[in-house]
Amino acid sequence: MSEATITWSEQDISHSALWRSERGVLPPKRIQIADDTMSADTAYKLASEGVGLLWRGDFQNAKHLIQALERRLENRAERPKRPPRRGAGAAAAARASAALIAGAEHITSAPLPPTPAATPSSKSSPAQLAAAFYKHRQAQAQRARVLGMVLLPFQADYQIPLRRAPDVVQACTEAWGPAGDKTNGKASQGITHSVVSLRELLGIISAHEWRKKGVEVRSLGFGKNGLPQRIHAHYGVFSPVRSEYLELVLDAPLPIAWGQPEQILAFDIGTGTGVLTAILRQRGIGKIIATDLDPRALACAQDNLKRLGCTVPQVQVIQADLFPTKSYGRAQLIVCNPPWLPGKPSSALERAVYDEGSQMLKGFLQGVPAHLAPGGEAWLILSDLGEHLGLRSHAELLTHIQEAGLKVIGQLSTSPKHPKANDITDPFFTARSREKTHLWRLVMA
Repeated sequence: MSEATITWSEQDISHSALWRSERGVLPPKRIQIADDTMSADTAYKLASEGVGLLWRGDFQNAKHLIQALERRLENRAERPKRPPRRGAGAAAAARASAALIAGAEHITSAPLPPTPAATPSSKSSPAQLAAAFYKHRQAQAQRARVLGMVLLPFQADYQIPLRRAPDVVQACTEAWGPAGDKTNGKASQGITHSVVSLRELLGIISAHEWRKKGVEVRSLGFGKNGLPQRIHAHYGVFSPVRSEYLELVLDAPLPIAWGQPEQILAFDIGTGTGVLTAILRQRGIGKIIATDLDPRALACAQDNLKRLGCTVPQVQVIQADLFPTKSYGRAQLIVCNPPWLPGKPSSALERAVYDEGSQMLKGFLQGVPAHLAPGGEAWLILSDLGEHLGLRSHAELLTHIQEAGLKVIGQLSTSPKHPKANDITDPFFTARSREKTHLWRLVMA
């Protein structure tokens, strides 16, 4: 969470407030007061130039403005590209290629929507697929930057001082912590009011509603009400909406060298919502240590596990960078579902999807030998979408496993069931339609 300060002038008076950004985006350098009288075309021009529009009008009209900006971005994306100036094409292409391969997400002043060239074909090479994917991500980031220029003021108690503004106090408290907390942002420095992009607020509201509702996880069985158990993801914690990988953990054979499940000590590395820990506990695993580095994930896992009846001493949730300390001993089963795409995350939520340089994947594999008991297994749960997008080859994954001193003794696989797998309008439909999620059973080589 960014803790920068945003400043602006209004009626010749200088103002400042805490700038909140989950993505860590810096506040706009230029701020213009906007209200219901500003046209969508004017707003689009200013937002494209990087000018923040601090909204003073009706809240619902601000939402309508976001929709109008989205339509203009879509129309711009559909326009044919102008041919480059003579002699300028090669240099521009070289600069763009270097930026994309490096995974750059720098946002220019004007939006650069995706072009037909960014859509790969079934005959594209891995390098072409990767370049197209990076270009698509860059275009999405640029789109988010423009839409993120509509800004809202917040009072110290998280109320929005605008007409027809909803009550978002509870949603903001879940995302940012209690209002007035001296450790919350810059409150200790006397800055209590804040400014947030409307787009980010809409994400906070959506996360709050999903947290209340929860996600059905049939792999966890059914509650006393006869309905499937649910997992409730906190803000910034990835929800297990893709349930196919959970079924792999439910079905994989447990390490036979350790007899009954209640004799097994298991580590759940990067627990997130705690859903894998809950499944392992349902399978009768005697003791489970769930780890995560993110405080939000730790609180989320503890809430879910308590709700599902998974309590200490059988289950412990601890903060750790991957593995628990040696004082917890060696586990007979180590489970990890790392982010499945190599790439740079742009927010806390994206850290569950993107693993820059495959750092978590390699860190997990390399740490297994020091934490796995003799005769035990490590389960690596990983989608192969990155392979179909040209971001990582199958051979690279096998090399990482081998270099860690591990070998594969079995593999369970499943196909995705989420809507994008069947969305033929998705530019990466070919890759998504081939995706499989694998549970790799690993032992010491």
